[in-house]
Amino acid sequence: MRAGHPSDSPKVMTRKHIHLIGICGTAMASLAGMLKARGLYITGSDSAVYPPMSDLLASLAIPVRPPVEANLQPRPDLVVVGNAISRGNPELEYVLDHGIPLKSMAQVLYDEFLVGHERLVATGTHGKTTTASLLAWLFYFAGHAPSFLIGGIPENFCSSFMLGSGRQFILEGDEYDTAFFDKGPKFLHYFPDAVILTSVEFDHADIYRNLDEMKTAFKRLVNLIPRRGLLIAWDGHPNIDESISRALCRVERYGLGEGSSWRITGIEYTTAVTRWRVLHNGESWGEFEFQLAGEYNVLNATAAAAMAANYGISADKIRAGLQSFRSVKRRLEVRAHVHGITIIDDFAHHPTAIAETLKAVRTRYPGRRLWAILEPRSNTLRRKVFQTELAQSLTLADEVVLAGVFKSEAIPEQQRLDPIAVITALKASDIPARLLDTADAIEESIAPQLRKGDVVTILSNGGFGDIYEKLPAKLKSLAEVSTPA
Repeated sequence: MRAGHPSDSPKVMTRKHIHLIGICGTAMASLAGMLKARGLYITGSDSAVYPPMSDLLASLAIPVRPPVEANLQPRPDLVVVGNAISRGNPELEYVLDHGIPLKSMAQVLYDEFLVGHERLVATGTHGKTTTASLLAWLFYFAGHAPSFLIGGIPENFCSSFMLGSGRQFILEGDEYDTAFFDKGPKFLHYFPDAVILTSVEFDHADIYRNLDEMKTAFKRLVNLIPRRGLLIAWDGHPNIDESISRALCRVERYGLGEGSSWRITGIEYTTAVTRWRVLHNGESWGEFEFQLAGEYNVLNATAAAAMAANYGISADKIRAGLQSFRSVKRRLEVRAHVHGITIIDDFAHHPTAIAETLKAVRTRYPGRRLWAILEPRSNTLRRKVFQTELAQSLTLADEVVLAGVFKSEAIPEQQRLDPIAVITALKASDIPARLLDTADAIEESIAPQLRKGDVVTILSNGGFGDIYEKLPAKLKSLAEVSTPA
């Protein structure tokens, strides 16, 4: 099965029942919602069901069941197979045995939604979800009525997708593989007209062997941009320089460098907003502010602003759009304030992302004791490939709690992250650190030690044993016990 080609004519979905295996994946849940908006009957299955995508599917009245063969009876017209699904899944085996038509998420997305649109893709190892969300909001705020599909839930929309009447379709470009039968990156199916490239680092150690393979994937994406197209690329890393070196389209750089087309200056952090200025080709272009914290979010916003400006959106409209942008679920999301203790949820799943997240928290909550609670859950963090870098990133916290490696038995021991080694390295740097295997153990251990003014940043790309609900509940119960009747 191959990606569609720009010359393909749009198709009308004639199938009535579509079943999605792995429906709680961020892109899969979004696709399910888009297909349902077309009036189709949608069902799905998943063995990992947790917010925010489970909440989205519930709001759409799309049922999610455990993966069993009975879900495919009566026989659906098409099965969409998520990229987390591999041979051995009972539904996938039934589909193959009975010859039920199947496609990947990326193929269905292109065939049924992207043809006929101008496709704007935000991609990169880090920041693509927030950048795509910012871009979608700027186009929507400016009245362009875009469609979008994002691997997260922008709070301005309360949805990870929208089917608008405008010409632009804004996408988060995922470099992860497409399906068990298509090991190429999903973003190669999108045939972009314009791309934002935020970063290129080694990640996804389960499917990429090294950094060179990662760079090759991004080079192939750049090679898909037509000559009439546009590439907005960060100016801050040689990996990006190499990845875009053979681009045939117009290239504009953004960042802190003096030679950038869109140069960021004068960043100011406060406890409520972040402010900065942008020079365009050396000339003053605009002053901006928004609610998000951290230098990396200033970079993301400037990249989105540069793309929006190239599509005729004024600096004034961009300024107002950024001021009204809220955030993205699970990106520095404040989940609770309990008796002066702030609990934050962040998706960070790579040492670079963890470091930038903790720096951002420092700028927003200066002088407060910062806890980092990390679940090594991503396919990269579960491996020791970044073990040294992980320990270094966590030194930005005042207290560190490390959970056990998620499904550690699935990683060969010689490749598996050694949590004790991380804890030892942190202690050698005079950072108090401990290993507590489960969310329940963490909640029971640290809740009594938290004090007014503490900021607790919980880092995981999964459900983490419902710690986001359990820890605030535990703090409230402790307060009730200590308060005299």
